Amino acid sequence: MIESPDPSLGMEFYATDSPGIGGSIRRRPEDFEVREIYADQDYEGGRYLVLEVEKSGWDTHHLIRELSRMLRISQKRFSWAGTKDKHALTTQRIAIANLAPEALARINLPRIEIKVLGRTNRAVNLGDLQGNRFRIKIADLAPDAEERISRITSEITSLGGLPNYFGIQRFGDIRPITHEVGRALVNGDPELAAFIYLSKPYSREVAGTREARERLWEGRDISHALKTYPTHLHYELAMLNYLEQHPGDYAGSFNVLAPNLRRLFVHAYQSYIFNRILSLRMRRGLPLDSAVSGDVVCFVKGGTPDPGRPQRVTEETIEAVNRHTQRGRAFVALPLFGHSTELAEGAPGEVERAVIAAEGVSREDFIVPANPDLGSPGIRRAAIMPVNVAHRMEGSAAWLEFALSPGSYATIVLREYMKEGMR
Repeated sequence: MIESPDPSLGMEFYATDSPGIGGSIRRRPEDFEVREIYADQDYEGGRYLVLEVEKSGWDTHHLIRELSRMLRISQKRFSWAGTKDKHALTTQRIAIANLAPEALARINLPRIEIKVLGRTNRAVNLGDLQGNRFRIKIADLAPDAEERISRITSEITSLGGLPNYFGIQRFGDIRPITHEVGRALVNGDPELAAFIYLSKPYSREVAGTREARERLWEGRDISHALKTYPTHLHYELAMLNYLEQHPGDYAGSFNVLAPNLRRLFVHAYQSYIFNRILSLRMRRGLPLDSAVSGDVVCFVKGGTPDPGRPQRVTEETIEAVNRHTQRGRAFVALPLFGHSTELAEGAPGEVERAVIAAEGVSREDFIVPANPDLGSPGIRRAAIMPVNVAHRMEGSAAWLEFALSPGSYATIVLREYMKEGMR
């Protein structure tokens, strides 16, 4: 286990000791393929039209907004199982309530293919998703890359998987600030939260966008920002327009965002805390693939992790619990800390409490009185990400293929193979 060069998102360690392969990814969207995995399902009729959408160059939120506009219907009529990356070739299911297939003829968007699967009486949600299958190309590799890939794969197998960190997409690929917005909301400072989201500059943004953000960050001049912000910053402009019309109502400005988007902020802060707890657990030498006394474990249901069945581990139950973890039927679960979270006991509980204390937050803070719909009760998440990686060399590039459970991040797998080259 070696230290990561970038712990700013709570990811302080790599799990494997082998040198990374470096390289580059995402030269083209088709170099990063993601396909959702579902159980076989019959679509025999109902109020929801279910689509399979293959897209590149679109994140899910942006796509839903454009589909809503073209179909002239509310975004509330759309449902989907997970947000997919913009810089990838992705296939996912989307359901739309009370829509006739003929209405799809209004859609005229580039780099999108839509297939109608049928109709059902249920919206598509995260519980339907069994996982995601990835096929990813890493280019510009050294001649000994295949040997390094094999060593890292062997280490991952012996560890039983990788730390189930939240990847950078959870926080923002180009501008990783969503957890900072969430922290400010939890700390009762919606003004700071709004200005972080609207204007905190980041070096990886294009110059014009970064400069517009810098002016607002330093001057707090909302009227001027409305005149100078790039037109592609749709969400920021919506918030700025609200603040122009309702000066000082920073909590209310978040309500102009789509529900799925505005809930990301507190969830991202919970994800950051989770990453820190996971890192501290690794630092203290506590296992990820088996439980110790005081841990909280959850069980596998239908082949996927089910965080809804937590059980505290005691000296009396630890042997039986770890028989289940060894067989892949149970898993150590760490907290996505919220207003209803019960922490672990013993050494695992000390880790959780140390991180919570360092953040200076309490359960009650996650009720978020200024924006009650942004509060979160919290849940538990697997500490380890089981993964079996196959690879194929193609000249100086490698294709990695693997499947992950819902909510686990392919970038964490890539990070382990590429090490410092991964950004």
